[in-house]
This record gives sequence, structure tokens and C-alpha cells, in this order.
Amino acid sequence: MSKKTAVITGAGSGFGLETARLAAGRGMNLVLVDVQADALEKAAAEFTSVEVLSRVVDVAKADQMEALAAAVQQRFGAPHFVFNNAGVGSGGLIWENALSDWEWVLGVNLMGVVHGVRLFTPMMLAAAKADPGYSGHIVNTASMAGMLNPPNMGVYNVSKHAVVSLTETLYQDLSLVTDQVHASVLCPFFVPTGINQSHRNRPGEFAAGKPTKSQLISQAQTDKAVSSGKLTAADVAAMVFDAIDHDKFYIFSHPQALAGVQTRLEDVMLQRNPTDPFADKPEIGAGLRAKLRAD
Repeated sequence: MSKKTAVITGAGSGFGLETARLAAGRGMNLVLVDVQADALEKAAAEFTSVEVLSRVVDVAKADQMEALAAAVQQRFGAPHFVFNNAGVGSGGLIWENALSDWEWVLGVNLMGVVHGVRLFTPMMLAAAKADPGYSGHIVNTASMAGMLNPPNMGVYNVSKHAVVSLTETLYQDLSLVTDQVHASVLCPFFVPTGINQSHRNRPGEFAAGKPTKSQLISQAQTDKAVSSGKLTAADVAAMVFDAIDHDKFYIFSHPQALAGVQTRLEDVMLQRNPTDPFADKPEIGAGLRAKLRAD
């Protein structure tokens, strides 16, 4: 039997790198993709016991993703595990986000996943049809921000809600046509990765202007929350493979955060106005309001 292949975007750091380490431990061929060349080169150099194809790719760019998919097909054939994981963060009051913020964040967080799904799913389905023993799994990285709508980070929320919707639909669509290819959505909460510093890889064409007060406040809050996370990226990578092994769709790093999801869904079901997200920690909400309203 030929070796299995894993395609991992955002593989230079965080969840991507830790997932690559686990995939290598299972003897899988690795296709490592990142936009940051130095991080990717360092990551690829780690893996000496498995075959590695590493490529610098901006996942938002259709032509670059199409070239990647062709290279994977030529080198390894259809992958068995596709981890559409590359992501960037952006905060601030939703009307203060520039068009370039929307284009950058939706380009990476949403269109990057769209490209991974539209290019690799047909390859995986063809492999399933040709081989009854083939099994494949697509994991898309969303966020708890795809299940909730925390204030002052609207562009990110929108991108991650879209990934949840896309992946739930993918799961249902796959179940119509095959029993051999599955999907999961990863919804991490605050975990120490590099996402809070993702502006380091912001392309020049989407150059950011001077940050607004709300954006600076959001960045400071995110830095604090991400850096204080108790769970590691390696812990989350283990959850990804557990979901693949046991065909679990939802991957939540912090199940306790689902209480907020329940409240949100009750708001919908009861047709009541959205609940204050700081209801259980009013001092945080009061502090944020005071900062934003101060001259």
C-alpha cells in the first residue's frame, strides 16, 4: 500500500507545524505550505524520515493554489488528509476596517479554505472511486469566533463564520456522494500560536493604514488572551487527529466556551436581542466601553 499524504497550509508555525509533526509520526508524506518562506524552510528541515514537498503559497491566490494542487497530484497523487489551516487575524470596530482589511482577511481565512476544498475534494473523490480502500479527510480551521460574535473583531468573525458554514455544508455534500471522504471543522479558542502577529505576513498590496484606537485595543486584548492560553498548539493538533480517527465533525479546543454558543442560539430561538457577551464578566465589558468611549 502506498503511503498516505497530508497537505497542510499554514505549516510554518502553530497548528500547522504541530499537525505536520504528528502526520510525520504516522509516516505520512508531507506537503507543507506557508506564505512565510523562512518559517517554512525551517519547518521542512525538521522532517528527514518522510517525503516532503514544501511550497511558498499565498492561499488567497487561486493560481498559486491551483499550481500547488497540480504539484501534489503529480508527486503523490490524491492526498488523504487536507488541513486548510492558514489564517490571519484582524480586529477593531467593524466600520473602522479598511477595504484592505476585508480583502486580506477574507482572502486568507475564507478563500484559502475555498481553494483547498474546490481543488482537493475532486482529487479525493476520484481516488475513492478508484480504490474502495481509500479514505480521506478534510479539516478546515475556523475558530470559536465562527460560533460566536465577540465585539471589536468583526472582520475575523465574519471570515470564521463563513468557514463553519462552508465546512458544515461540505460535510453534508460529501455524505450525499461518498462514504470514504469526511470533513471536520476546527474551532480553537485562545491558543498560543502566531496568529496574533499575523500582520507580519500582510502583503504590500493590502498595506494597513495607521491603526485606529479600537484596533490597538483589540490587538492588546488578543495578545494577552493568546499568550495566556493554557492549551498548546500540540494539544490541538492531537485533537485534529483524534477527530480524523473517530470521524468527529466539531473539534473544540475549549468545550467550556460552548456555553456562549448555547446562549447565542437561545437568543435566536427566543428571538431576543443578542446577549451581552460580557454578562458573566461585566468588569471586562465596562473596561472596554470606557476605553472606546474615552476621548
